[in-house]
Parts: sequence; C-alpha cells; structure tokens
Amino acid sequence: MPVTLTKSGAIAVVSIDNPPVNALNTAIRAQLLALVEATEADAAISAVVLIGAGKLFVGGADITEFDRPPEQPDLPSVIARIERATKPWVAAIHGAALGGGLELALVCHYRVAAPGATLGLPEVSLGFIPGAGGTQRLPRLIGPEAAIPVVAERQMLPTDAAARLGLLNRVIEADLRAGAVAFASEAAAIPLPQPLPAQPLADPGAAFWDAARARIDKAAKGQAAPLAALEAVRFGVENGATLGLQQERATFLHLRSTEESLALRHLFFAERAAPRPADLRGVEPAPLRLVGVVGGGTMGSGIAAALRNAGLQVILSEQDAAALDRGLASVHGLFDAAARRGLTSAAEAADRKAGVAGVVGLQGLAACDLVIEAVFEDLVVKRAVFAGLAETCRPDAILATNTSYIDPRQIAEGMAGPDRFLGLHFFSPAQVMKLLEIIPIPETSSQTRATGFDLARRLSKIPVQSGICEGFIGNRLLKRYRGAAEAMVAQGVAPAAIDAAMRGFGYPMGPFEMQDMAGLDISFMNREAARAKGEDVPETPADLLVRSGRKGIKTGGGWYDYAPGDRKPQPSVQAAQIIAPLVAAPCTLAPDAIVARLLGVMAAEGQAILAEGIANTPAAIDLVQVHGYGFPRTKGGPMFYASRKTPS
Repeated sequence: MPVTLTKSGAIAVVSIDNPPVNALNTAIRAQLLALVEATEADAAISAVVLIGAGKLFVGGADITEFDRPPEQPDLPSVIARIERATKPWVAAIHGAALGGGLELALVCHYRVAAPGATLGLPEVSLGFIPGAGGTQRLPRLIGPEAAIPVVAERQMLPTDAAARLGLLNRVIEADLRAGAVAFASEAAAIPLPQPLPAQPLADPGAAFWDAARARIDKAAKGQAAPLAALEAVRFGVENGATLGLQQERATFLHLRSTEESLALRHLFFAERAAPRPADLRGVEPAPLRLVGVVGGGTMGSGIAAALRNAGLQVILSEQDAAALDRGLASVHGLFDAAARRGLTSAAEAADRKAGVAGVVGLQGLAACDLVIEAVFEDLVVKRAVFAGLAETCRPDAILATNTSYIDPRQIAEGMAGPDRFLGLHFFSPAQVMKLLEIIPIPETSSQTRATGFDLARRLSKIPVQSGICEGFIGNRLLKRYRGAAEAMVAQGVAPAAIDAAMRGFGYPMGPFEMQDMAGLDISFMNREAARAKGEDVPETPADLLVRSGRKGIKTGGGWYDYAPGDRKPQPSVQAAQIIAPLVAAPCTLAPDAIVARLLGVMAAEGQAILAEGIANTPAAIDLVQVHGYGFPRTKGGPMFYASRKTPS
C-alpha cells in the first residue's frame, strides 16, 4: 500500500510512499482519508505522525490528474478531515514539502523538520494558485508579509528560515522519525491548538497591498497566477478564512483550465523529462572534475564561468599571453559582477576565480576530463584545434565543440577517437542562458552523450539533443523566423511594428531588436560564406545595413539608432534610407496578423525538423525556443501553441 500505518507505542506513524515525489494522487488521498478515520477510531492511538518515504515529504499534487475533472476525495476534503481530528497530527518534513505537500503539512496541528528541508508553494509557476488552503492558512501562521513571497512570488523556505518564521515547531537534528514520534508524545499531553482558519489575522492596510501588487505585477510579466494568488490572500484577510477558502478553490479550478496553465504544465513535463533520455537510462556518464575551455572570448569566458559556478575546476586556453589575460579578466569580471549583484559573496567570487587556471596553447589541457572548444566559427580553425587536442589529451577525455552552425562531422573528420566527440552548443551569455543543445555525430558513444546530459544537469541547464543540420534546432528556426520578419519589411511593414507585435505576444524583444543586440554581422557572415560557396542567397535589407557599417548596438546603429551608453532602440531615418532599395511602399499589418505569420513559419519549420528526425519530439523544439530564444513560457513554445490553435 502506498500509504501505511505503523505504531510506535501510542503514536501512529502514517507514511506516504508514492515515488518519485510522493504525489497526492486520488489513491493516496483516499487512503489518507481512510487512515484519518482509523486513527480517530482507535483508542490506543494518542497522536499521529505523517511522514514521507524516500527522499522527501510530499512534492505536491499529481499534476497528471489536472487534465481531468476533479476526482474525489479531493485534497481540500482530506485536509478538512485532518483539521477536524481530535488527536494531534504532526507533519515530519524532510527533503521537500511543496504545493499540496505544504498545504497538507499546514493542516497538521504541528510541523517538525530535518535540516536541509525546503518548503514552498510553487503553484504560480504552473499557472494556477494553491487550491487546498495555502493562501489562507500560511498567512495566518506566519503573517501576510512573510506569506505573500511564498504564495505569489515562488519563494522557497529552507528549514532554518521556516523555523524563524514560526512555520515549524521544532527542527530535529537527529533521526526525524524518532524525533517526530517523541514530539507527538508531548503534543498528545496538551490541548490541541486552534485551527489556522479560526485564528485572527490583522489587515496590513491598503498601502501594503498596493506595494505588493506593484511588485508582483512587474515580476509576473503578464502571467495571471501571481496576481491571482495575491488577491486570494487579500480576499481571505478582508473577508475571513471561510469565504477565503471558497474563493481560493474557485480561482484554482478556473486557472488550471486556462491556456496559460496548460502551456506551463506542458513545459514542466518537458523540462522534467529533458535530462533523462530513455535510451540513456542505465548508461553511466564519465566522471568530470577538470574541464578545459579553448578560447577566451565572450562565449568561452561565459562557458568557463558556468563550469566553475557548478564547482568544476577549469583551465582556460588561449593562443597567446595577451589573449589569455583578456580571457581570464573576462571570467573574473563575471564572478565580480555576480558578487556586486548579491548573487554570491565576495569570498565565493574569490574561490571561483582561484578555480580557473590559464594556459597558452593546448599542452596544458592534457589532464582534462573534458575540453570544450569555443573559438571562431571557422572550420579550418576548429579542425586544427581538435587535431591538437586529439594528440594532447588522454584517450578517454571527451572533446566537444561549441559550434553554432558548422557540421560537427566535418570538424571531427579524421580525428582519433571520434566516439568521444560531440557538439555542446551553449547560448550566450553562457553563464546565464539555460539551454544546451547536445549534438552527437554518428560515432559518438552512449557514454559521451550521457556525459553531455549529465553536464547539463550539473550546470542547471535544459539539455536538448539535436540532429545535424544547418543551425541545428534553434538557429535553423531562428533563420526562418528572422527571414519571415525581413520579408515583411521588404513588403513595407515597419520593423518597429513587427517588434511591437512580438513584444505584445510575450517576447522580451522583437526580431529586429534582437538582431541589433546580437549583432547583424553574425548572420551576415553566414550568408556571405554561403555565397562564397556558390549558393544562391538573395541580398537582404540586413545585408545593406551591415555593408554600410550598421551592425547593431555595438556600432551605435543597426535597424535602430542607439545613443552612446544607451541600449534603448530609437527609430532610424538613416536605416530606412539604406534599406529603401529593397523595400516596397509602406504598409500596415495588424499585430495579430504579424504574430500569426511569424509563428506559422516557425511551426512549419518545426514540423520539417521533426520529419527529418532533427528533433525527437515537438516538446524538444518548444524547450529550445523557450530557453534559448525568449519564446514566452505562458504560450508553451511554437509547437504547443500551434497545436492549440489548430482545429481538431
């Protein structure tokens, strides 16, 4: 049975064992409800300890049930029954108590926890709010000021913080089960505390709510659930817990059926599955302790910082001393910037700097377990690097290229030990962006692939395997997206109108703003290389801008003008004059039509990518676009969005 009852003297121990996260599915809820009745009826039982088996207490509700109508008994019913119990219930928390797990703990009369536990209500990340009393009981236990960041702003509370706030009654340093049983014996000898919904709660006042709303609205970026969670707390404060619980449940049921929540849940499952490809289960990754990075430019320094942030020792290699000094200075600057922003301490920044060594040439990389090449996008240069690495590094060292466009098979051609070679395409800034495209060649071994996925896990990145094609998954879609946007410009639609439409859809910036930020010369050089090989690549408006010296923000102008030291795009008369030979008379297009055209192009290209086997699933394409290119999470990705818009 997933829920079992054992006895320790007069104390009943109810254990939930539903791996991997002890999710509160229908069967678990029914068994819990039955055991509440059983413990109430057993005169030999004086108190109950509720504990989770395995690595955690309860990770939350079973989200797979959310696509079906609510099934009885629902969680509020189970919780209400525990709240009416005449014997004390003690939640014994280890690992994590999240979402419905924390709501279950809140309804227990007491809560104890082991060090290292995490408590939170992350429902807003999935597009809905707590639906079993979290917005009403938590504020009455720790106050609205402390509760709102947990309920509406995704704040997680470690054991020590939860204890300071009064969320925990005791921290148990030794054996949790034994400590909880001892605590329950003490609790059985005293009167039960007043249920949380019955406890008084002072209204902090209009100014408090206005400030909280402004803060949450800014961070939510259009997502509905965070503000709805705040309003649920406020409604309960102003109208009492009974009405607050009713309003909370109604809001929860409404939000979980919205397109936004469906999209966020789609990404949740995709993200959870991404690090564990089915064909690599049981394959042990190679151990990684020392990692080399060849190239200390923007990408190489970002990769080095990401590796060191994950606790790995790093060696940065450059071709001469001056370049090495610049590269190390860039890496150190990233650590210093993180310390200035309060993301790390000065001591942590110093430790991370100390863990990055520098060498000139490749010989100093001989002891590395993995070497990542991040040099200029030139096939000849990259092949020379790998020829040197194959001679220098151990035969079992994994060798990876960070190429964005070049066929990895050509880079590895003739290299000794191709089974240890693969592409690891990081996205800039590499120490921030969460996407990592993993591109094996036919000879790449399963262990090498498994090591790439394990590295992504250690770096807290989302790994997506891509087949080999120009631009892989992400840049291939970007090329089509950018091309369709430029085609509209050629038809007379203003770049600013296109950018505004895509921002309105939820992108942080439009395609032309993005080009200016990244640099127009990058894609220009790829088109020029294709032309040099004899490919028929028509001249584009962007080509005219680059040939005139307008490469984006870094040159003070691209599609837009930029004042010195200011990254805000300004309309550019000069840019309009430069591209005029390739642009039709001005015309307007409705924002919805702009969005539909660009997303339609992306979805069609995504279907081609799937048909060619470049991506394994539509969800893989969605992960690439969300984590690498700013596609709004609340829309789920281009493939999910298209599937919801296509009539069945």
